[in-house]
Amino acid sequence: MLEYVLRYCSTFLYLSLQFVPIEHINLSLLHIHNLSSSSRNLTPSFIVQPGIDLVAGGKSKRTKRTAPRSDDIYLKLLVKLYRFLVRRTGSSFNSVILKRLFMSKINKPPISLSRLIRYMSGKDDKIAVIVGTVTDDVRVHEIPCLKVTALRFTKTARARIEKAGGECLTFDQLALRAPLGQNTVLLRGPKNSREAVRHFGKAPGVPQSHTKPYVRSTGRKFEKARGRRNSRGFRN
Repeated sequence: MLEYVLRYCSTFLYLSLQFVPIEHINLSLLHIHNLSSSSRNLTPSFIVQPGIDLVAGGKSKRTKRTAPRSDDIYLKLLVKLYRFLVRRTGSSFNSVILKRLFMSKINKPPISLSRLIRYMSGKDDKIAVIVGTVTDDVRVHEIPCLKVTALRFTKTARARIEKAGGECLTFDQLALRAPLGQNTVLLRGPKNSREAVRHFGKAPGVPQSHTKPYVRSTGRKFEKARGRRNSRGFRN
């Protein structure tokens, strides 16, 4: 860059002495001086700037949901209602309900009547709130009077709760009765009771593993030897 400036200066001076008046030369020299001093700060455009050395996996992003993925119009109306309640009341109960309305189906596990009865014992004056489905349990013969709010009830679960003198409420009815979540018990079903969860963990067959294997068949000749009996290597 400096060579270019010097070459430009010498050419300019030669032409100036022949064709340009002396008062114009002083102004031109001042311009050249400014150009040469500013050239130190110039960087060529072709130089590649160094990148950011990110940890494997890239930048961390927000992964939580801010809206439901479902296209269910009734669910979207509930989201609209509880967004309003969160904004206007500041209640932590409403913010938890809104967060759970966004969740996927796996994260909204169903809860059975037997578990509901167990959790609500001694809380007759309170409303059970489940962001999910309430299912029937045929092993339960006597059902107390329950007030339950849920996204969905199975047909038999609803019939048995109402027959016992209880109530099956929707979330818009709950918003009218308890806009701040007063006198409610927020419940969830067991998240890890899915059959798929039994296959998670240490590989099946290694010592101290209780992971369920993906077996071709459950007959006499399938996965019954090594790791299953002391006479065949070891027993897990």
